[in-house]
Amino acid sequence: MTADSLRTVSVARIGPGRFTAANSRGDTIAFGTGSDGGFTPVELFLAAIGGCSAADVDVATARHTEPTTFSLSVEGHKIEEDGGNRMTDLKVTFTVAFPEGEAGDRARTILPRAVKTSHDKLCTVSRTVEAGTPVAVNVADAN
Repeated sequence: MTADSLRTVSVARIGPGRFTAANSRGDTIAFGTGSDGGFTPVELFLAAIGGCSAADVDVATARHTEPTTFSLSVEGHKIEEDGGNRMTDLKVTFTVAFPEGEAGDRARTILPRAVKTSHDKLCTVSRTVEAGTPVAVNVADAN
């Protein structure tokens, strides 16, 4: 592993059930348990899967023409299994339209391939989920 491959996010508690995640560029996003609105960690997980694939597909198709519609939904079921929680039956559904004409025809033609390539090769988030990468957890000394 190299310093170029490392990605980090820090998470800080900002109140009861409320947290802020920050990246190395200084961007932040607030989230929490969902009891007072905002995104939950599971919803951020689903957004990460969708956002990763959306970025891949957008790069591939928008080089031909700007879409007239570009949205996707990501869904899954949160279940309890063997005494622990996890997500199952994850599904990403794209709804994309392009203007009429030659450029729109090219974008429509490559859309299915772009979605498949994102899933099979490019989307780091969903590929990591499907690979079942272990997550190590530690407790650091706060003093």
